[in-house]
Amino acid sequence: MELGILLRLLMAHLLGDFLFQPQSWVKAKESKKEKAPQMYYHVLVITLITYVFLWDWSKWYIPLIVMVSHLAIDIWKSHRPNSFIYFLFDQLLHLAIIFLIWIAVYFNSYLITTWVIKYLNSSHFWTLVLSYYLVIGPLGIAIGKATEKWQKEAGMNAGGLSKAGMWIGRCERVLILTFIISNQYTALGFLMAAKSILRFGDKDDREQKKTEYILVGTLISFSSAAIVGVIVNYIMKA
Repeated sequence: MELGILLRLLMAHLLGDFLFQPQSWVKAKESKKEKAPQMYYHVLVITLITYVFLWDWSKWYIPLIVMVSHLAIDIWKSHRPNSFIYFLFDQLLHLAIIFLIWIAVYFNSYLITTWVIKYLNSSHFWTLVLSYYLVIGPLGIAIGKATEKWQKEAGMNAGGLSKAGMWIGRCERVLILTFIISNQYTALGFLMAAKSILRFGDKDDREQKKTEYILVGTLISFSSAAIVGVIVNYIMKA
């Protein structure tokens, strides 16, 4: 029952923030910020949808908290650059508020806090944090250094999207690590096959150096992330 309430609150947020927010409201909020009436129309819609989905009038304060927090976050965001990072951070703040409300109202806050503190102090948590940071940051830099001479030789800096290779590498290493930690080795094979098709499907003989560079980079990236995953599994089971 409690999980159903969380899902309803999340659904109310997603409907109000996306489906029932016209693009004209978004642009008005960006240009006029808190002076835009659309800012308050949007928050009112969010509040009403939350009331309807919650359908528990004894918890009237939940939509009220959602309304105040949503307005504060949206006003803050309107004064920030219109970028993906701030969009993502804005959504994370909204979701965090909803999750905290759910925890505070429907669970024993003391027990939850105790469990969270215990987990944050556990070796398992820090093993996961360290491993994901390693595959996202340091490993990417190390792979870039290791393949730098081949990158210049293959002319990979020309004709491609800015930093696309870096983000592709980060995503693939995160997926590989996640699949290995969760013992989903079949998905790992599909990922390798899919990337091979996407990367090599449009290559011809005249671009052999680029093909070889991509193959080397892919194998190093996959292998390094896989090694990290195996080590993490060993530590988690120890």
